[in-house]
Amino acid sequence: MFRRNACWFIRIFVAVVICSGYSRPDSVTESLTVGRVQETEEATAVDLGALLDAGEGAVVTLLAGDTRLVAHRAVLAARSPVFADMVRRVTVEGSSSQLVLSDTEGPVLRQVLAYLYTQQVPQLPSMAPQLLVAADVYGLSVLKAHCEQQVVAQLSVETAAAAGVIAIRHSANRLKQAAVAFIKAHMLRVMATQGWAEAVVNDPQTIVELTHLIAETPTDTSTPSAGDSRTGPSSQPHSGHSDDGRSPATAAPPTTPQTTPQPDDVAISLLRDFSGEEKGKILIAAAKEGSVSKVRTLLVVGADVEAMDENQQNSLHWAAAKGHVEVARRLLEDGANVNARDRWQNTPLHQAAWNGHAPVVQLLAASSADRNVRDHTGNTPLHDAARRGHPDAATALLEAGADREVTNNNGDTPLDLAKRNNHQRLVDILESS
Repeated sequence: MFRRNACWFIRIFVAVVICSGYSRPDSVTESLTVGRVQETEEATAVDLGALLDAGEGAVVTLLAGDTRLVAHRAVLAARSPVFADMVRRVTVEGSSSQLVLSDTEGPVLRQVLAYLYTQQVPQLPSMAPQLLVAADVYGLSVLKAHCEQQVVAQLSVETAAAAGVIAIRHSANRLKQAAVAFIKAHMLRVMATQGWAEAVVNDPQTIVELTHLIAETPTDTSTPSAGDSRTGPSSQPHSGHSDDGRSPATAAPPTTPQTTPQPDDVAISLLRDFSGEEKGKILIAAAKEGSVSKVRTLLVVGADVEAMDENQQNSLHWAAAKGHVEVARRLLEDGANVNARDRWQNTPLHQAAWNGHAPVVQLLAASSADRNVRDHTGNTPLHDAARRGHPDAATALLEAGADREVTNNNGDTPLDLAKRNNHQRLVDILESS
Protein backbone atom coordinates (compact mmCIF):
# COMPACT_ATOMS: atom_id res chain seq x y z
CA MET A 1 0.00 0.00 0.00
CA PHE A 2 2.86 2.34 0.86
CA ARG A 3 4.48 1.54 -2.48
CA ARG A 4 1.23 2.39 -4.35
CA ASN A 5 0.86 5.71 -2.52
CA ALA A 6 4.50 6.55 -3.15
CA CYS A 7 4.03 5.91 -6.88
CA TRP A 8 1.05 8.26 -6.94
CA PHE A 9 3.00 10.96 -5.18
CA ILE A 10 6.02 10.62 -7.49
CA ARG A 11 3.85 10.83 -10.60
CA ILE A 12 2.09 13.95 -9.42
CA PHE A 13 5.30 15.56 -8.22
CA VAL A 14 6.94 15.00 -11.60
CA ALA A 15 3.90 16.42 -13.41
CA VAL A 16 3.94 19.55 -11.27
CA VAL A 17 7.69 20.03 -11.73
CA ILE A 18 7.30 19.71 -15.50
CA CYS A 19 4.34 22.11 -15.58
CA SER A 20 6.17 24.62 -13.40
CA GLY A 21 8.85 24.86 -16.06
CA TYR A 22 6.43 26.13 -18.64
CA SER A 23 6.19 29.87 -19.06
CA ARG A 24 2.93 31.31 -17.78
CA PRO A 25 0.86 33.69 -19.94
CA ASP A 26 1.71 37.33 -19.25
CA SER A 27 -1.86 38.37 -18.48
CA VAL A 28 -4.75 36.14 -19.40
CA THR A 29 -7.24 37.95 -17.18
CA GLU A 30 -7.00 40.80 -14.74
CA SER A 31 -7.67 38.43 -11.84
CA LEU A 32 -4.41 36.50 -12.29
CA THR A 33 -1.81 38.63 -10.54
CA VAL A 34 1.69 37.61 -9.57
CA GLY A 35 0.52 37.23 -5.99
CA ARG A 36 -2.23 34.82 -7.02
CA VAL A 37 0.26 32.70 -8.98
CA GLN A 38 2.57 32.52 -5.98
CA GLU A 39 -0.30 31.54 -3.71
CA THR A 40 -1.27 28.80 -6.17
CA GLU A 41 2.26 27.38 -6.23
CA GLU A 42 2.45 27.35 -2.44
CA ALA A 43 -0.97 25.68 -2.18
CA THR A 44 0.12 23.02 -4.68
CA ALA A 45 3.14 22.13 -2.56
CA VAL A 46 1.06 21.90 0.60
CA ASP A 47 -1.56 19.72 -1.06
CA LEU A 48 0.98 17.32 -2.51
CA GLY A 49 2.81 17.08 0.80
CA ALA A 50 -0.43 16.07 2.50
CA LEU A 51 -0.74 13.07 0.18
CA LEU A 52 2.29 11.33 1.72
CA ASP A 53 0.38 10.23 4.81
CA ALA A 54 -3.05 9.93 3.22
CA GLY A 55 -3.13 6.14 3.54
CA GLU A 56 -5.96 3.99 2.22
CA GLY A 57 -8.91 5.80 0.78
CA ALA A 58 -6.69 8.60 -0.47
CA VAL A 59 -8.11 8.35 -3.96
CA VAL A 60 -11.58 8.45 -5.45
CA THR A 61 -12.78 7.39 -8.89
CA LEU A 62 -14.67 9.95 -10.96
CA LEU A 63 -17.12 8.56 -13.50
CA ALA A 64 -18.42 10.64 -16.41
CA GLY A 65 -20.07 8.49 -19.05
CA ASP A 66 -17.48 5.99 -20.23
CA THR A 67 -14.64 8.01 -18.73
CA ARG A 68 -13.06 6.84 -15.46
CA LEU A 69 -10.52 9.10 -13.77
CA VAL A 70 -8.74 8.58 -10.46
CA ALA A 71 -7.98 11.61 -8.30
CA HIS A 72 -6.81 12.36 -4.78
CA ARG A 73 -9.52 13.38 -2.37
CA ALA A 74 -7.20 15.97 -0.82
CA VAL A 75 -6.62 17.72 -4.13
CA LEU A 76 -10.31 17.74 -5.07
CA ALA A 77 -11.30 19.10 -1.66
CA ALA A 78 -8.59 21.77 -1.63
CA ARG A 79 -9.37 23.10 -5.10
CA SER A 80 -13.18 22.99 -5.33
CA PRO A 81 -15.82 23.60 -2.65
CA VAL A 82 -18.26 21.48 -4.63
CA PHE A 83 -15.87 18.55 -4.86
CA ALA A 84 -15.04 19.03 -1.19
CA ASP A 85 -18.70 18.52 -0.32
CA MET A 86 -18.92 15.45 -2.58
CA VAL A 87 -15.80 13.91 -1.06
CA ARG A 88 -17.06 14.57 2.46
CA ARG A 89 -20.36 12.84 1.73
CA VAL A 90 -18.64 9.83 0.19
CA THR A 91 -16.31 9.61 3.19
CA VAL A 92 -19.14 9.83 5.71
CA GLU A 93 -21.33 7.31 3.93
CA GLY A 94 -18.38 5.00 3.39
CA SER A 95 -20.34 3.01 0.82
CA SER A 96 -18.33 3.84 -2.27
CA SER A 97 -15.14 5.44 -3.48
CA GLN A 98 -16.76 6.56 -6.70
CA LEU A 99 -18.31 9.88 -7.73
CA VAL A 100 -20.71 9.74 -10.67
CA LEU A 101 -20.80 13.10 -12.50
CA SER A 102 -23.74 12.83 -14.86
CA ASP A 103 -23.71 16.49 -15.94
CA THR A 104 -20.12 16.58 -17.17
CA GLU A 105 -18.72 14.88 -20.26
CA GLY A 106 -15.59 12.79 -19.97
CA PRO A 107 -13.22 14.99 -22.03
CA VAL A 108 -14.38 18.08 -20.12
CA LEU A 109 -13.89 16.37 -16.76
CA ARG A 110 -10.39 15.34 -17.81
CA GLN A 111 -9.48 18.98 -18.47
CA VAL A 112 -11.07 20.12 -15.21
CA LEU A 113 -9.04 17.54 -13.32
CA ALA A 114 -5.85 18.62 -15.09
CA TYR A 115 -6.57 22.18 -14.00
CA LEU A 116 -7.18 21.11 -10.40
CA TYR A 117 -3.78 19.45 -10.25
CA THR A 118 -1.65 21.90 -12.23
CA GLN A 119 -3.57 25.19 -11.99
CA GLN A 120 -2.80 25.59 -15.69
CA VAL A 121 -5.78 26.81 -17.71
CA PRO A 122 -6.43 24.57 -20.74
CA GLN A 123 -5.91 26.46 -23.98
CA LEU A 124 -8.70 24.69 -25.89
CA PRO A 125 -10.95 27.33 -27.48
CA SER A 126 -13.33 24.74 -28.93
CA MET A 127 -13.96 23.34 -25.45
CA ALA A 128 -14.15 26.71 -23.68
CA PRO A 129 -17.97 26.88 -23.49
CA GLN A 130 -18.22 23.43 -21.89
CA LEU A 131 -15.33 24.20 -19.54
CA LEU A 132 -17.04 27.45 -18.51
CA VAL A 133 -20.14 25.49 -17.55
CA ALA A 134 -18.10 22.94 -15.62
CA ALA A 135 -16.10 25.66 -13.87
CA ASP A 136 -19.34 27.25 -12.71
CA VAL A 137 -20.76 23.91 -11.58
CA TYR A 138 -17.66 23.07 -9.51
CA GLY A 139 -17.04 26.57 -8.13
CA LEU A 140 -13.80 27.27 -10.00
CA SER A 141 -14.00 31.04 -10.43
CA VAL A 142 -10.54 31.60 -11.94
CA LEU A 143 -11.03 28.90 -14.57
CA LYS A 144 -14.48 30.33 -15.30
CA ALA A 145 -13.03 33.80 -15.89
CA HIS A 146 -10.44 32.42 -18.29
CA CYS A 147 -13.07 30.46 -20.19
CA GLU A 148 -15.29 33.53 -20.43
CA GLN A 149 -12.48 35.40 -22.15
CA GLN A 150 -11.88 32.53 -24.55
CA VAL A 151 -15.56 32.37 -25.51
CA VAL A 152 -15.75 36.15 -25.95
CA ALA A 153 -12.69 36.07 -28.20
CA GLN A 154 -14.36 33.63 -30.60
CA LEU A 155 -17.87 35.10 -30.75
CA SER A 156 -19.38 34.74 -34.22
CA VAL A 157 -22.82 34.75 -35.79
CA GLU A 158 -22.88 30.95 -35.41
CA THR A 159 -21.86 30.87 -31.73
CA ALA A 160 -23.43 34.05 -30.34
CA ALA A 161 -26.83 32.56 -29.42
CA ALA A 162 -25.35 29.59 -27.57
CA ALA A 163 -22.84 31.88 -25.84
CA GLY A 164 -25.63 34.18 -24.70
CA VAL A 165 -27.62 31.27 -23.28
CA ILE A 166 -24.60 29.93 -21.40
CA ALA A 167 -23.80 33.40 -20.06
CA ILE A 168 -27.31 33.86 -18.65
CA ARG A 169 -27.67 30.39 -17.21
CA HIS A 170 -24.26 30.47 -15.54
CA SER A 171 -24.07 34.14 -14.49
CA ALA A 172 -21.12 34.90 -16.74
CA ASN A 173 -21.61 38.65 -16.79
CA ARG A 174 -18.70 39.63 -19.01
CA LEU A 175 -19.71 37.08 -21.63
CA LYS A 176 -23.34 38.16 -21.33
CA GLN A 177 -22.48 41.77 -22.10
CA ALA A 178 -20.31 40.80 -25.04
CA ALA A 179 -22.88 38.36 -26.48
CA VAL A 180 -25.72 40.89 -26.17
CA ALA A 181 -23.66 43.58 -27.90
CA PHE A 182 -22.59 41.19 -30.66
CA ILE A 183 -26.12 39.90 -31.33
CA LYS A 184 -27.52 43.42 -31.37
CA ALA A 185 -24.92 44.44 -33.96
CA HIS A 186 -25.52 41.35 -36.14
CA MET A 187 -29.14 40.59 -35.29
CA LEU A 188 -30.51 39.40 -38.64
CA ARG A 189 -27.50 37.22 -39.36
CA VAL A 190 -27.55 35.62 -35.88
CA MET A 191 -31.28 34.92 -36.08
CA ALA A 192 -30.79 33.14 -39.39
CA THR A 193 -28.36 30.60 -37.93
CA GLN A 194 -29.06 27.06 -36.83
CA GLY A 195 -27.65 27.95 -33.43
CA TRP A 196 -30.39 30.51 -32.82
CA ALA A 197 -33.10 28.08 -33.95
CA GLU A 198 -31.79 25.35 -31.65
CA ALA A 199 -31.61 27.74 -28.70
CA VAL A 200 -35.22 28.80 -29.27
CA VAL A 201 -36.40 25.18 -29.27
CA ASN A 202 -34.20 23.90 -26.44
CA ASP A 203 -34.28 26.84 -24.05
CA PRO A 204 -37.06 29.28 -24.95
CA GLN A 205 -37.20 30.93 -21.54
CA THR A 206 -33.51 31.86 -21.60
CA ILE A 207 -33.88 33.12 -25.17
CA VAL A 208 -36.65 35.45 -23.96
CA GLU A 209 -34.29 36.70 -21.25
CA LEU A 210 -31.63 37.24 -23.90
CA THR A 211 -34.16 38.98 -26.14
CA HIS A 212 -35.04 41.49 -23.45
CA LEU A 213 -31.40 42.16 -22.69
CA ILE A 214 -30.90 42.90 -26.38
CA ALA A 215 -33.94 45.15 -26.43
CA GLU A 216 -32.90 47.07 -23.32
CA THR A 217 -29.27 47.62 -24.30
CA PRO A 218 -28.72 51.09 -25.83
CA THR A 219 -27.45 50.90 -29.39
CA ASP A 220 -23.77 51.84 -29.71
CA THR A 221 -22.76 54.02 -32.63
CA SER A 222 -19.83 51.72 -33.33
CA THR A 223 -20.14 48.09 -34.27
CA PRO A 224 -18.71 45.92 -31.48
CA SER A 225 -16.14 43.37 -32.47
CA ALA A 226 -16.24 39.79 -31.32
CA GLY A 227 -13.87 40.53 -28.47
CA ASP A 228 -15.40 43.80 -27.33
CA SER A 229 -17.43 43.25 -24.17
CA ARG A 230 -18.44 46.88 -23.63
CA THR A 231 -22.13 47.56 -23.95
CA GLY A 232 -24.65 49.92 -22.43
CA PRO A 233 -25.69 49.24 -18.84
CA SER A 234 -28.18 46.44 -18.51
CA SER A 235 -27.84 45.12 -14.98
CA GLN A 236 -31.63 45.02 -14.55
CA PRO A 237 -32.89 42.86 -17.41
CA HIS A 238 -36.49 43.02 -16.26
CA SER A 239 -36.85 46.76 -15.89
CA GLY A 240 -39.30 48.80 -17.91
CA HIS A 241 -38.55 50.57 -21.12
CA SER A 242 -38.85 54.20 -20.04
CA ASP A 243 -35.51 55.03 -21.69
CA ASP A 244 -35.14 53.96 -25.29
CA GLY A 245 -31.40 54.62 -25.34
CA ARG A 246 -31.57 57.33 -28.03
CA SER A 247 -30.01 60.76 -27.91
CA PRO A 248 -32.27 63.72 -27.07
CA ALA A 249 -34.21 65.12 -29.99
CA THR A 250 -32.19 68.31 -29.92
CA ALA A 251 -28.95 66.41 -30.46
CA ALA A 252 -30.00 64.71 -33.69
CA PRO A 253 -30.43 66.49 -37.05
CA PRO A 254 -34.14 67.08 -37.62
CA THR A 255 -34.00 65.55 -41.09
CA THR A 256 -32.30 62.32 -39.99
CA PRO A 257 -34.80 59.40 -40.05
CA GLN A 258 -35.01 57.23 -36.94
CA THR A 259 -33.92 53.76 -37.99
CA THR A 260 -33.15 52.26 -34.56
CA PRO A 261 -36.13 50.13 -33.46
CA GLN A 262 -37.74 50.71 -30.09
CA PRO A 263 -36.82 48.12 -27.41
CA ASP A 264 -40.30 46.56 -27.53
CA ASP A 265 -40.09 46.39 -31.31
CA VAL A 266 -36.84 44.46 -31.06
CA ALA A 267 -38.28 42.01 -28.55
CA ILE A 268 -41.46 41.58 -30.58
CA SER A 269 -39.54 40.85 -33.78
CA LEU A 270 -37.50 38.20 -31.98
CA LEU A 271 -40.51 36.53 -30.35
CA ARG A 272 -42.97 36.35 -33.23
CA ASP A 273 -41.63 33.04 -34.55
CA PHE A 274 -42.15 31.20 -31.25
CA SER A 275 -44.92 28.60 -31.31
CA GLY A 276 -48.17 29.23 -29.46
CA GLU A 277 -47.28 26.60 -26.87
CA GLU A 278 -43.86 28.16 -26.28
CA LYS A 279 -45.36 31.64 -25.90
CA GLY A 280 -47.88 30.31 -23.38
CA LYS A 281 -45.20 28.62 -21.28
CA ILE A 282 -43.04 31.71 -21.30
CA LEU A 283 -46.00 33.93 -20.39
CA ILE A 284 -46.61 31.81 -17.29
CA ALA A 285 -42.90 32.02 -16.41
CA ALA A 286 -42.97 35.80 -16.85
CA ALA A 287 -46.04 36.05 -14.60
CA LYS A 288 -44.29 34.01 -11.90
CA GLU A 289 -41.30 36.28 -12.18
CA GLY A 290 -43.40 39.44 -12.01
CA SER A 291 -41.99 41.03 -15.16
CA VAL A 292 -44.58 43.47 -16.53
CA SER A 293 -42.43 44.23 -19.58
CA LYS A 294 -42.12 40.56 -20.53
CA VAL A 295 -45.83 39.94 -20.00
CA ARG A 296 -46.72 42.96 -22.10
CA THR A 297 -44.39 41.93 -24.94
CA LEU A 298 -45.60 38.32 -24.93
CA LEU A 299 -49.23 39.42 -25.08
CA VAL A 300 -48.43 41.70 -28.02
CA VAL A 301 -46.93 38.78 -29.97
CA GLY A 302 -50.03 36.66 -29.35
CA ALA A 303 -49.35 34.61 -26.21
CA ASP A 304 -52.59 33.02 -24.98
CA VAL A 305 -53.58 34.69 -21.72
CA GLU A 306 -55.45 31.49 -20.76
CA ALA A 307 -52.52 29.12 -21.42
CA MET A 308 -52.20 26.64 -18.53
CA ASP A 309 -49.44 24.59 -16.96
CA GLU A 310 -49.64 20.92 -15.94
CA ASN A 311 -51.84 21.86 -12.96
CA GLN A 312 -54.23 23.89 -15.11
CA GLN A 313 -52.95 27.09 -13.57
CA ASN A 314 -52.68 30.05 -15.91
CA SER A 315 -50.59 33.20 -15.73
CA LEU A 316 -53.21 35.02 -13.60
CA HIS A 317 -53.16 32.20 -11.05
CA TRP A 318 -49.40 32.60 -10.74
CA ALA A 319 -49.41 36.39 -10.64
CA ALA A 320 -51.98 36.22 -7.83
CA ALA A 321 -50.04 33.53 -5.94
CA LYS A 322 -46.82 35.55 -6.11
CA GLY A 323 -48.44 38.89 -5.32
CA HIS A 324 -47.51 40.59 -8.60
CA VAL A 325 -50.34 43.08 -8.69
CA GLU A 326 -49.21 45.00 -11.81
CA VAL A 327 -48.79 41.79 -13.78
CA ALA A 328 -52.25 40.68 -12.66
CA ARG A 329 -53.67 44.06 -13.73
CA ARG A 330 -52.07 43.74 -17.18
CA LEU A 331 -53.42 40.21 -17.63
CA LEU A 332 -56.92 41.29 -16.62
CA GLU A 333 -56.76 44.18 -19.08
CA ASP A 334 -55.96 41.65 -21.80
CA GLY A 335 -59.01 39.54 -20.97
CA ALA A 336 -57.77 36.97 -18.44
CA ASN A 337 -60.65 35.07 -16.83
CA VAL A 338 -60.77 36.35 -13.26
CA ASN A 339 -62.62 33.19 -12.13
CA ALA A 340 -60.44 30.62 -13.94
CA ARG A 341 -60.14 27.24 -12.14
CA ASP A 342 -57.10 25.04 -11.69
CA ARG A 343 -57.14 21.28 -11.13
CA TRP A 344 -58.15 21.79 -7.49
CA GLN A 345 -60.86 24.29 -8.47
CA ASN A 346 -58.87 27.19 -7.03
CA THR A 347 -59.36 30.61 -8.61
CA PRO A 348 -56.79 33.43 -8.68
CA LEU A 349 -58.63 34.90 -5.69
CA HIS A 350 -58.01 31.69 -3.74
CA GLN A 351 -54.32 31.97 -4.58
CA ALA A 352 -54.07 35.60 -3.50
CA ALA A 353 -55.93 34.93 -0.23
CA TRP A 354 -53.93 31.77 0.57
CA ASN A 355 -50.67 33.69 0.21
CA GLY A 356 -51.89 36.85 1.93
CA HIS A 357 -51.58 39.30 -0.96
CA ALA A 358 -54.19 41.89 0.00
CA PRO A 359 -53.52 44.29 -2.93
CA VAL A 360 -54.14 41.46 -5.40
CA VAL A 361 -57.29 40.47 -3.50
CA GLN A 362 -58.55 44.03 -3.85
CA LEU A 363 -57.71 44.11 -7.57
CA LEU A 364 -59.44 40.79 -8.29
CA ALA A 365 -62.49 41.71 -6.22
CA ALA A 366 -62.77 44.99 -8.11
CA SER A 367 -62.60 42.99 -11.35
CA SER A 368 -65.73 40.97 -10.47
CA ALA A 369 -64.05 37.94 -8.95
CA ASP A 370 -66.49 35.65 -7.13
CA ARG A 371 -65.82 36.36 -3.44
CA ASN A 372 -67.50 33.15 -2.24
CA VAL A 373 -66.27 30.72 -4.86
CA ARG A 374 -65.49 27.23 -3.49
CA ASP A 375 -62.54 24.95 -4.25
CA HIS A 376 -62.77 21.14 -4.35
CA THR A 377 -62.99 20.98 -0.54
CA GLY A 378 -65.59 23.73 -0.30
CA ASN A 379 -63.18 26.37 0.97
CA THR A 380 -63.72 29.96 -0.10
CA PRO A 381 -60.91 32.54 -0.35
CA LEU A 382 -61.93 33.76 3.11
CA HIS A 383 -61.45 30.24 4.48
CA ASP A 384 -57.94 30.24 3.02
CA ALA A 385 -57.02 33.62 4.49
CA ALA A 386 -58.39 32.60 7.89
CA ARG A 387 -56.61 29.25 7.93
CA ARG A 388 -53.27 30.74 6.89
CA GLY A 389 -53.46 33.74 9.21
CA HIS A 390 -53.62 36.65 6.77
CA PRO A 391 -55.62 39.44 8.41
CA ASP A 392 -55.11 42.03 5.65
CA ALA A 393 -56.32 39.64 2.95
CA ALA A 394 -59.29 38.63 5.11
CA THR A 395 -60.19 42.26 5.71
CA ALA A 396 -60.02 43.00 1.98
CA LEU A 397 -62.34 40.04 1.30
CA LEU A 398 -64.84 41.11 3.94
CA GLU A 399 -64.85 44.67 2.62
CA ALA A 400 -65.53 43.24 -0.84
CA GLY A 401 -68.57 41.35 0.47
CA ALA A 402 -67.24 37.88 1.29
CA ASP A 403 -69.60 35.74 3.41
CA ARG A 404 -68.08 35.04 6.85
CA GLU A 405 -70.77 32.46 7.70
CA VAL A 406 -70.22 30.15 4.72
CA THR A 407 -69.13 26.58 5.59
CA ASN A 408 -66.80 24.21 3.75
CA ASN A 409 -67.29 20.49 3.13
CA ASN A 410 -66.36 19.76 6.76
CA GLY A 411 -68.88 22.25 8.10
CA ASP A 412 -66.23 24.77 9.16
CA THR A 413 -66.63 28.53 8.83
CA PRO A 414 -63.61 30.82 8.34
CA LEU A 415 -63.87 31.66 12.05
CA ASP A 416 -63.62 27.97 12.96
CA LEU A 417 -60.40 27.66 10.97
CA ALA A 418 -58.94 30.81 12.51
CA LYS A 419 -59.63 29.51 16.02
CA ARG A 420 -58.28 26.04 15.25
CA ASN A 421 -55.02 27.51 13.96
CA ASN A 422 -54.66 30.02 16.82
CA HIS A 423 -54.84 33.13 14.61
CA GLN A 424 -56.20 35.51 17.22
CA ARG A 425 -56.14 38.54 14.97
CA LEU A 426 -58.28 36.70 12.45
CA VAL A 427 -60.63 35.62 15.23
CA ASP A 428 -61.08 39.24 16.29
CA ILE A 429 -61.72 40.36 12.71
CA LEU A 430 -64.22 37.60 11.97
CA GLU A 431 -66.08 38.00 15.25
CA SER A 432 -66.48 41.75 14.85
CA SER A 433 -69.77 42.95 13.45
